[in-house]
Amino acid sequence: MKLYLKKTKKKAWCPECNYKTYNTNIMKNSINLAGMENQSTGKARISKKNLEKAAQQLNTISPEDYAKIQGMVAVVRRDFRSILHKTPDDYGMTNWEDIYFQADDGVPLSGWYIPAKGGESDKLIIFNHALPMCRAGFQGHLGEPWSNYEAVEIDFVIQMKHLTDAGYNVLAYDIRNHGQSGAANNNVSGIGLLEWRDCVGVKKYVDDHPRLSKMKVGLFSQCMGGCSQYVAIHKRPDLFENVLCMASPLVPSMRSIYQAFSELQGVSQYMELLDMELLKAGGFTRDEMDPKLYTKNIKMPLLMWQVKEDAWVKNPEDAQATFDTIPSKEKELFWIEGTTHRFRDGYNYFGRTPEKVLAFFDKYMKAAAIKASKAAALASEN
Repeated sequence: MKLYLKKTKKKAWCPECNYKTYNTNIMKNSINLAGMENQSTGKARISKKNLEKAAQQLNTISPEDYAKIQGMVAVVRRDFRSILHKTPDDYGMTNWEDIYFQADDGVPLSGWYIPAKGGESDKLIIFNHALPMCRAGFQGHLGEPWSNYEAVEIDFVIQMKHLTDAGYNVLAYDIRNHGQSGAANNNVSGIGLLEWRDCVGVKKYVDDHPRLSKMKVGLFSQCMGGCSQYVAIHKRPDLFENVLCMASPLVPSMRSIYQAFSELQGVSQYMELLDMELLKAGGFTRDEMDPKLYTKNIKMPLLMWQVKEDAWVKNPEDAQATFDTIPSKEKELFWIEGTTHRFRDGYNYFGRTPEKVLAFFDKYMKAAAIKASKAAALASEN
């Protein structure tokens, strides 16, 4: 598969469905409900009703459609990684360094620290990337396996250039099972439900660092990186109380993504089976991977942007629903219009048009720096 996004409105193809050829013997995967020892008496990950539906669907699905379901499961199985096809050197950023630290559960994480242009400032942006990318971005323009998503480059390094030029230091790192960071959780992504530990780890690294701990902190957390950040703030609100603001683009719910993929492939009647196959892969159900469950502690100013007619997400409904649950008093959602391309146009938005995002960070981070400076001057006078 070379091009899955078609020019007609809302037409697309699942990025993983033709990535592998599945020689499926469905009988080997049959479900024996009679072999279940006990029924759940509380909230089950898959209810008895849905488990029965999954069994019925498995008994009737064709090998071709089952391969499509497995292709959708492969979205969370990290069978390949994006590479560091660019570094800060590509855009003349200087004095940057490779860094490494641990996630909250000990997974080794690799990243970059890039000081602001002209010298280290007192403002730091922590950069959390999307799936299946890495801190550098995405290399669809270099062919398979990346082009099975879309044959385009996503350039995060130019976005870091915009930030450093504007006076921000940047800490960018690879989330587990991505880029050069460590493997974990059997190479399965939890779309935030495992990766939140990385967001906690990087914040602890900053807070324990002799220089970075003195900086004002903002977050740039997109897609899976945004979902991960939401869960981290939900579980450790104390750790993120001093964060001044967060840019949170392209955060999806997996129910919405899988609904869009399944409709495009004609397999939307097998969603209970998909949930079961996600669990069998070591992952989470669609509804467990819902960022709306983890927004209640997000109080800092927030800027979100989304592709309004995203071919891979049921927008505008999905993004609006997540945005509406965020309790921040100062928040904004704006839409990228005139495209269905999440990869080409959504993730590259900041790289192409940095003005709005930089103005957001300036409003909450540079203003805070001026206020702190005035307070320090006043204190010294007294």
